[in-house]
Amino acid sequence: MTGLVLKLGPRERIMINGVVMENGDRRARLNVITRDARVLRLRDAIHPDDVKTPVSRVCYIAQMVLAGEAEVDEAQPQLLRGIAQLRFVFSDPESRAALDQAQTAVAEHRFYPALKALRNLLAQERLLLGRAAEGSA
Repeated sequence: MTGLVLKLGPRERIMINGVVMENGDRRARLNVITRDARVLRLRDAIHPDDVKTPVSRVCYIAQMVLAGEAEVDEAQPQLLRGIAQLRFVFSDPESRAALDQAQTAVAEHRFYPALKALRNLLAQERLLLGRAAEGSA
Protein backbone atom coordinates (compact mmCIF):
# COMPACT_ATOMS: atom_id res chain seq x y z
CA MET A 1 0.00 0.00 0.00
CA THR A 2 1.36 3.43 -0.89
CA GLY A 3 0.59 6.81 0.57
CA LEU A 4 1.30 8.59 3.80
CA VAL A 5 1.46 6.57 7.00
CA LEU A 6 0.63 8.47 10.20
CA LYS A 7 1.44 6.96 13.56
CA LEU A 8 -0.55 8.80 16.19
CA GLY A 9 -0.11 8.83 19.92
CA PRO A 10 -3.04 8.93 22.35
CA ARG A 11 -5.03 12.18 22.02
CA GLU A 12 -2.76 13.42 19.24
CA ARG A 13 -4.40 15.90 16.89
CA ILE A 14 -4.07 16.14 13.14
CA MET A 15 -5.66 18.24 10.46
CA ILE A 16 -6.72 16.59 7.22
CA ASN A 17 -8.10 18.84 4.49
CA GLY A 18 -8.89 21.54 7.05
CA VAL A 19 -10.67 19.23 9.50
CA VAL A 20 -9.08 18.82 12.95
CA MET A 21 -9.27 15.27 14.29
CA GLU A 22 -8.15 13.83 17.60
CA ASN A 23 -6.98 10.28 18.14
CA GLY A 24 -8.55 8.21 20.94
CA ASP A 25 -6.89 6.85 24.06
CA ARG A 26 -4.62 4.39 22.23
CA ARG A 27 -1.88 4.64 19.68
CA ALA A 28 -3.14 4.41 16.11
CA ARG A 29 -1.79 4.05 12.62
CA LEU A 30 -3.56 5.66 9.67
CA ASN A 31 -2.81 5.16 6.00
CA VAL A 32 -3.71 8.25 3.98
CA ILE A 33 -4.15 6.85 0.49
CA THR A 34 -5.40 9.95 -1.32
CA ARG A 35 -2.28 11.50 -2.83
CA ASP A 36 -3.37 15.14 -2.64
CA ALA A 37 -4.81 15.04 0.89
CA ARG A 38 -3.58 17.94 3.00
CA VAL A 39 -2.32 16.55 6.29
CA LEU A 40 -0.77 18.48 9.18
CA ARG A 41 0.25 17.06 12.53
CA LEU A 42 -0.70 19.75 14.98
CA ARG A 43 2.24 18.88 17.23
CA ASP A 44 4.49 19.83 14.31
CA ALA A 45 2.66 23.06 13.55
CA ILE A 46 4.67 26.26 13.81
CA HIS A 47 2.92 29.08 15.65
CA PRO A 48 2.91 32.37 13.67
CA ASP A 49 4.84 34.10 16.48
CA ASP A 50 7.66 31.56 16.03
CA VAL A 51 8.21 32.30 12.35
CA LYS A 52 11.42 34.30 12.71
CA THR A 53 14.03 32.50 10.60
CA PRO A 54 14.42 31.68 6.91
CA VAL A 55 13.73 27.95 7.36
CA SER A 56 10.74 28.54 9.64
CA ARG A 57 9.28 30.96 7.07
CA VAL A 58 9.49 28.38 4.29
CA CYS A 59 8.07 25.69 6.60
CA TYR A 60 5.24 28.00 7.55
CA ILE A 61 4.26 28.53 3.91
CA ALA A 62 4.02 24.75 3.42
CA GLN A 63 2.05 24.50 6.66
CA MET A 64 -0.40 27.14 5.47
CA VAL A 65 -1.08 25.10 2.32
CA LEU A 66 -1.70 21.98 4.41
CA ALA A 67 -4.05 23.90 6.70
CA GLY A 68 -5.98 25.23 3.70
CA GLU A 69 -5.00 28.79 4.54
CA ALA A 70 -2.94 29.38 1.38
CA GLU A 71 -3.67 28.58 -2.25
CA VAL A 72 -1.33 26.12 -3.92
CA ASP A 73 -0.85 28.34 -6.99
CA GLU A 74 0.35 31.22 -4.80
CA ALA A 75 2.36 29.19 -2.32
CA GLN A 76 4.22 26.92 -4.72
CA PRO A 77 6.38 29.67 -6.32
CA GLN A 78 7.09 31.14 -2.87
CA LEU A 79 8.19 27.74 -1.58
CA LEU A 80 10.41 27.06 -4.59
CA ARG A 81 11.99 30.51 -4.27
CA GLY A 82 12.54 29.99 -0.53
CA ILE A 83 14.15 26.59 -1.11
CA ALA A 84 16.42 28.11 -3.76
CA GLN A 85 17.49 30.82 -1.30
CA LEU A 86 18.19 28.24 1.43
CA ARG A 87 20.65 26.54 -0.94
CA PHE A 88 22.97 29.54 -0.49
CA VAL A 89 23.31 28.72 3.22
CA PHE A 90 23.02 24.94 3.50
CA SER A 91 25.87 23.31 1.62
CA ASP A 92 26.40 20.04 3.51
CA PRO A 93 25.22 16.84 1.77
CA GLU A 94 22.42 16.06 4.27
CA SER A 95 20.93 19.54 4.02
CA ARG A 96 21.22 19.49 0.24
CA ALA A 97 19.38 16.15 0.17
CA ALA A 98 16.59 17.60 2.36
CA LEU A 99 16.32 20.62 0.05
CA ASP A 100 16.21 18.33 -3.01
CA GLN A 101 13.44 16.27 -1.40
CA ALA A 102 11.48 19.40 -0.51
CA GLN A 103 11.87 20.89 -3.97
CA THR A 104 10.71 17.70 -5.68
CA ALA A 105 7.75 17.36 -3.31
CA VAL A 106 6.67 20.99 -3.84
CA ALA A 107 6.94 20.61 -7.62
CA GLU A 108 4.64 17.57 -7.32
CA HIS A 109 2.18 19.38 -4.98
CA ARG A 110 3.06 17.02 -2.12
CA PHE A 111 3.30 19.51 0.71
CA TYR A 112 3.47 17.18 3.71
CA PRO A 113 6.67 15.48 2.49
CA ALA A 114 8.03 18.94 1.63
CA LEU A 115 7.32 20.20 5.14
CA LYS A 116 8.83 17.07 6.65
CA ALA A 117 12.05 17.51 4.63
CA LEU A 118 12.28 21.22 5.47
CA ARG A 119 11.72 20.63 9.19
CA ASN A 120 14.91 18.57 9.16
CA LEU A 121 16.80 21.82 8.54
CA LEU A 122 15.49 23.63 11.63
CA ALA A 123 18.09 22.14 14.00
CA GLN A 124 20.91 22.86 11.57
CA GLU A 125 19.66 26.42 11.21
CA ARG A 126 19.66 26.86 15.01
CA LEU A 127 23.29 25.76 15.08
CA LEU A 128 24.24 28.17 12.29
CA LEU A 129 22.41 31.08 13.89
CA GLY A 130 23.99 30.26 17.25
CA ARG A 131 27.45 30.38 15.68
CA ALA A 132 26.62 33.65 13.94
CA ALA A 133 25.44 35.15 17.26
CA GLU A 134 28.65 33.97 19.00
CA GLY A 135 30.73 35.50 16.22
CA SER A 136 29.04 38.90 16.52
CA ALA A 137 29.40 39.06 20.30
